[in-house]
Amino acid sequence: MPGPVGRALSSLTVRGRCLIAVGLALLALGALLGELSLVQVAVFVLALPLLSTLSVARRRFRLSTRRTVTPGRVPRGAVSDVLLEVTNADRRAGGLWLLTEPVPPELGRSPSFVLERLPAGATASLPYRVAGSRRGRYPLGPLRLRLVDPFGLVLRSVSGTDAGSLLVVPRVRPLSAGGLTGGAGRTGIGARRSIAVHGEDDVSTRAYRSGDDLRKVHWRATARTGELMVRLEERPWRSSATLVLDTRIRAHLLAPTGSAPAGDDPVDSLEWLVEAAASIGSALATGGAALRVVTDAGELTPADPRRGLDAEGLLDRLAVLQPSRRPDLAVAAEHLTRAGADGPVVALLGAVGTDDAARLAHARSGPGADLAVLVDVGGYGATGGRSRRSSTEAARTLLTRQQDEVTTLLRDAGWQVAVARAGQPVEDVWAALTGARGVLGVGA
Repeated sequence: MPGPVGRALSSLTVRGRCLIAVGLALLALGALLGELSLVQVAVFVLALPLLSTLSVARRRFRLSTRRTVTPGRVPRGAVSDVLLEVTNADRRAGGLWLLTEPVPPELGRSPSFVLERLPAGATASLPYRVAGSRRGRYPLGPLRLRLVDPFGLVLRSVSGTDAGSLLVVPRVRPLSAGGLTGGAGRTGIGARRSIAVHGEDDVSTRAYRSGDDLRKVHWRATARTGELMVRLEERPWRSSATLVLDTRIRAHLLAPTGSAPAGDDPVDSLEWLVEAAASIGSALATGGAALRVVTDAGELTPADPRRGLDAEGLLDRLAVLQPSRRPDLAVAAEHLTRAGADGPVVALLGAVGTDDAARLAHARSGPGADLAVLVDVGGYGATGGRSRRSSTEAARTLLTRQQDEVTTLLRDAGWQVAVARAGQPVEDVWAALTGARGVLGVGA
């Protein structure tokens, strides 16, 4: 196991290694020619890196760090401020410290700082900013400390153990209000209903309990049963809606990891789909709908299954949603079948085939107000440059023909369908999708 000196020797910089090479060359030349002066110069040259190595190896330090991320959750494209507080917990002043805070490339460049002779017990505040260019949960740190000798011959690196995190959620686009009203059933007649909708005789009752308000006594039920009965409190029925997300790798053209979007546009077709799900789902949840989100891999379960996903929970789940390797949408169709007629469905689909479209249509047989958005995956291959698939003219023709077939199939089944072209804003697609139908009802 190498000791401190061995670790320091292995940390020689390029300058230090070159100096040792020059010293060895001078030593060999002096010994060969018998020149004492060359040998003396060689000894001095070799001693300098050795002394620097010993000085770095003997350095002791104790640091404590504190990292504050404000805010710790930002939408894509927003900026977060990070305050890194470094405290010298040793009893001696520090030396020359080069500090680096590693951050993923999706957040920008890793910031670097220089601290020289930080007093014992003192704290240095090192602020920096990160910009979330892609959704996801990203680590910040741990802090990396590099000790350097005054001549720049030895560089010793030490990494800490603590780290922070930043959650980058999909950006929510403002959608037109025309398609976001609540409703009951699949046709939409109001966002909330009470259980007492069939008249006085159908009001639910229960036995009187001590402390109940006497004004709630149901006298007809009391006369019929011979004991005091009270009306149940009216319970509102929440509206409901279901989002279907096609996250299959085979259904999208995915940009390489670490690539940043050009401007405000999502980087690939899957990111556009996730941003659309965030925008539509947030609008529905904010409007009072009990939201369900189903992907090809299963349902995104909320913290409270009885209440459905709220807007904040939806964004948190979508922020870390990864593409799946499922071959089809059979799992999503199965979840839709279980849901029955509980509210409308908004399906956000990639390069989907007619078999999968038929599954979705069969799961939602009967009259309804179901919507589908087909993402023009081929368009992202043509404009995105680098991607995991090449987009040839023949492939684009095939995708266009398949898209037309799926559109016809879903429309014949009663769905409203829109095609999202590459770079088209979510709000424009939503306005075109709901404008022809008027009001999209969501209900229980």
